[in-house]
Amino acid sequence: MRLFLALVPPPGLRERLGQLADAAHARCGGRRMPDESLHLTLAFLGEVSEAQATELVEWVGRLAVPPGEWRLDAWGHFHRPGIVWVGGQASDPALTALHGRLWEALEGRRFAGRPARYVPHVTLLRRARRFEPARLPAPALRWRYNRLHLIQSLSDDRGSRYVSLARSR
Repeated sequence: MRLFLALVPPPGLRERLGQLADAAHARCGGRRMPDESLHLTLAFLGEVSEAQATELVEWVGRLAVPPGEWRLDAWGHFHRPGIVWVGGQASDPALTALHGRLWEALEGRRFAGRPARYVPHVTLLRRARRFEPARLPAPALRWRYNRLHLIQSLSDDRGSRYVSLARSR
């Protein structure tokens, strides 16, 4: 099964992210991410065995995530896959530290795949045909977080959907 660790926005923030996704879709085209799929990935684990998934569910249930606040105030774009995202203009030390601590613990559990560079972002569009940040509304959101989720990515003929398997304390 394909798993990742993520922060999931509360309903009000998810709605505002959805509004930004609508605006970006109107300007950039591509495939808009459904509101229920919006998240901030902290660690992508890829394909894991049932035994590893069971271990992760137990581990995540015992985790405590220090409360933090992430400021989303910038548009971004990953050109090759055509991803349009929102994130922070400046690096966020608390998110970077959380990402690092998670990967240290995951590597201790024999997981590999820590990225060389971490860019916290929320993907709003995939396969965007163009990126026109000057024509998009300025994002100005604050995301208060204190819990992460272990999420399974399921794919079918309608696309991907995400199911939360566990969440931290």
